[in-house]
Amino acid sequence: MLKLSQAQCRRALMFLVSFHIIIICASNYLVQLPFQIFGYHTTWGAFSFPFVYLATDLTVRIFGQKAARSIIFKAMLPALLISYVMGVIFHQGAFQGAASLVEWNQFVFRIAFASFVAYLVGQLMDITVFAQLRKAKAWWIAPASSTLFGNLVDTIVFFSVAFYASIDAFMAQHWPEIAMVDYGFKLIVSLGLFLPAYGVLLKVLSDKLIETPAENLILTNETKS
Repeated sequence: MLKLSQAQCRRALMFLVSFHIIIICASNYLVQLPFQIFGYHTTWGAFSFPFVYLATDLTVRIFGQKAARSIIFKAMLPALLISYVMGVIFHQGAFQGAASLVEWNQFVFRIAFASFVAYLVGQLMDITVFAQLRKAKAWWIAPASSTLFGNLVDTIVFFSVAFYASIDAFMAQHWPEIAMVDYGFKLIVSLGLFLPAYGVLLKVLSDKLIETPAENLILTNETKS
């Protein structure tokens, strides 16, 4: 169990909130850039979004469920706003200029809103599964299982809300295939890179965060959640 000062908790939580926002915004931009691999349609967003689950599971492990949910609620509204702005300015990968913000873009907002809903539902699922399995004997069971289920829910919700009957004919036609392939790539990224990174980052954070005199430390919220 880690012992953290109030200042250490605040710094770590603010870093994690910022990390969530950056990954969500980057993923919402990258999901507009489809490509083919082995004949299957997918998007570059499949390779960036899994890192949100890395941050969430580390948060649950170090700070507990309550702090992890707090991060989600703090990140989701700024991420929605920034995702819309970035999506309008860089629509489908092409720079549109700041003047494009004057006109409301329903297509981009739908993607940003879909990301908002999927992020909320998927992350809460991830936290729930992780918390239930965190005491399993094998350390990898909780992060692997939460990633498996969280990404599945997130992918289904995002693509159905964003692209079902979309004005983008290509995405409206291919979104089920793209969603399936995206989920596959998310699992490859998550389970191939996520688990090793999870173990390394947990050790690094643990080593750095406990470098404080004992009299200035407090127990984390982990035991309270």
